Amino acid sequence: MDVVTFGESMALLKGDSANGIEYAARMDISFGGAESNVAIGVSRLGHRAGWFGRLGNDPLGRSILKSIRGEGVDVSRAVLSDDGPTGLMVRETVRGKTSLYYYRQYSAMSRMAPVNLDPEYIAGARILHLTGITPALSDSCRETVIEAIRAAKRSGVKICFDPNLRLKLWSIEQAADVLLSLAEEADYFLPGLDELKLLYRTDDFDTIVSELNKLSALSVVKGGEGVTYLIENGTVREIPFFKAASVVDTVGAGDGFCAGFLSGLLQELDSSDAVALGNLVGSLVVQAEGDWESIPTRAEVDAVLQGTSHIER
Repeated sequence: MDVVTFGESMALLKGDSANGIEYAARMDISFGGAESNVAIGVSRLGHRAGWFGRLGNDPLGRSILKSIRGEGVDVSRAVLSDDGPTGLMVRETVRGKTSLYYYRQYSAMSRMAPVNLDPEYIAGARILHLTGITPALSDSCRETVIEAIRAAKRSGVKICFDPNLRLKLWSIEQAADVLLSLAEEADYFLPGLDELKLLYRTDDFDTIVSELNKLSALSVVKGGEGVTYLIENGTVREIPFFKAASVVDTVGAGDGFCAGFLSGLLQELDSSDAVALGNLVGSLVVQAEGDWESIPTRAEVDAVLQGTSHIER
């Protein structure tokens, strides 16, 4: 595998009413999860990606597993479990504001433990991608993330870490210590600027940069004013966004960025060009709908880079 990642993928229900779920007559079924979104993106961009996690041995879990496999992602280490259900999230958009409701307590994934890891599978990757969502699910999930990092480091596998701060799962006080300690283990750290303001308890950009410079990781800070910040070897570079022709759905933009950035690293682009590729993929994601459905293929990315106005799928 070029990239291996693991985490919780949940069934996703979306109501058909602009007035919200309360007035919806029907619900559309899909799925989403930061890690599987990234794995699908990496696969669509022409690389070998593996995702694993624990899904309930139920219709939703089986459907999710088939869909991820259908996107060319290796799911050979994923498990359909009888000791918990597949997690569920419900999304509504009312007057332009999107709300998410999670039903993931006691899910199959929350019961993941270090014994569920295959160290040889991790050792066979070039990059292990992790997010801060997994350690928030349970103590055993947190221990699993730590053990996965140990396995990667023993084999010289690079570690990419996106904190993906979710305050519905834990408090900022609980999250900060864990996420910042994981950032210290990473080779690539991909936080959002708003996340860093919470984690470092400051709005001062220079102070944030000073803290990031203490890490050994190359840091990529998303969410600047029209730019993504690349902080490397004590230097801050601003990589401009690609302007989106229209914004349809911003969900999944960060995961798309991550997939593009990882693709750049796998192509051995320099760090600035890898960030620029991430910016491009993120801009394409927001121009279509869906957590992972909107992630572009390599052909679509190349068409933009080559100035082609449209390609047919």
